[in-house]
Amino acid sequence: MFFKLFLAFTLIPVAEIYLIIKLGGLLGAFNTVAIIIITGFVGATLARMQGLQTMLRIRQSMQQGLAPAEEMVDALLIFVAGIVLLTPGFITDAAGLLLLFPPARFHFKRFLRHKFDQWSKDGTIQHINLSKK
Repeated sequence: MFFKLFLAFTLIPVAEIYLIIKLGGLLGAFNTVAIIIITGFVGATLARMQGLQTMLRIRQSMQQGLAPAEEMVDALLIFVAGIVLLTPGFITDAAGLLLLFPPARFHFKRFLRHKFDQWSKDGTIQHINLSKK
């Protein structure tokens, strides 16, 4: 796990810097910075809109007496997308925008559910029963 985190925190920034330098050489420094700022602004706007929609769906589920599990996962992924979009760079912006796109987020949630079930089956994580008897 440490090695994976180490790679994520070293390789992703290196790739981002490399891509920014390359695109800066092709497009110019001003255009490259402008693109990064525009994608950040668009991402923040989308994250706000998606977050508000998700909060409304959570409220509706709770009013109907349903547990808003899916909506909570959506909210977490939208929060992660917002954080990733704050990181300057093209790779992180693309990842953040993908997480804000509902069809892509659906596939990511399905992947996470599969991994969670796999970890649960392997004993990597354990379920906690919070229900009162």
